[in-house]
Amino acid sequence: MKSITIKGSQRESVGKVSTKALRNAGKVPCVLYGGDKPLHFSADELAFRHLVYTPNAHTAVIELEDGQKLKAVLQDIQFHPVTDKILHIDFYQLFSDKPVTMNIPVRLEGNSPGVRNGGRLLFRKRKLSIKALPDLLPDFITIDISKLKIGGTIPVETLLNDDYSILHPDSTAVVQVKASRVSVEDEEDEEETEGEEGAEGAEASADGAEAPAAEATE
Repeated sequence: MKSITIKGSQRESVGKVSTKALRNAGKVPCVLYGGDKPLHFSADELAFRHLVYTPNAHTAVIELEDGQKLKAVLQDIQFHPVTDKILHIDFYQLFSDKPVTMNIPVRLEGNSPGVRNGGRLLFRKRKLSIKALPDLLPDFITIDISKLKIGGTIPVETLLNDDYSILHPDSTAVVQVKASRVSVEDEEDEEETEGEEGAEGAEASADGAEAPAAEATE
């Protein structure tokens, strides 16, 4: 999985006054959990744009002024209710031998025949919560919908993988195609057309003409 480097400075004071001063200076107060003790640091708000404002999942490398480089994953983020500025971020430190839980985006590939026939594609789970060792975290989970017909569903149980665990019930629908009114009407029209063709074939046979192959077989 791709990592975003966050260059920060360790905080010595964590009081309200110093926190307010950081925010006024365009910096975000952060805490890194998971180690021997919480690590307080701050970084420029712009440093988080590729980590926060993206539909993709990324880990982070927190690079401090004293030379420390710590791998982490974003755990929680707080935004200002009016301005949407980042107020605070919590990170969780990653260790190569400890599994971590992350929400991973789902990507669809292929063209669904059910959609081509007028069905509605319902993308139920755009992200899946998975648990894996840091080195086995995928950038995204790909689902092939090229065989998904009307009424078809792709559940979690079809996406199971040895590299990670999916933290949803096996029966959870990730993507499905439902019949729409248009597709139902099209099917009814096809049935009516077939019925009319069958009636014309029967009349032709009664008049002595050759019946269609399907009618002759019957």
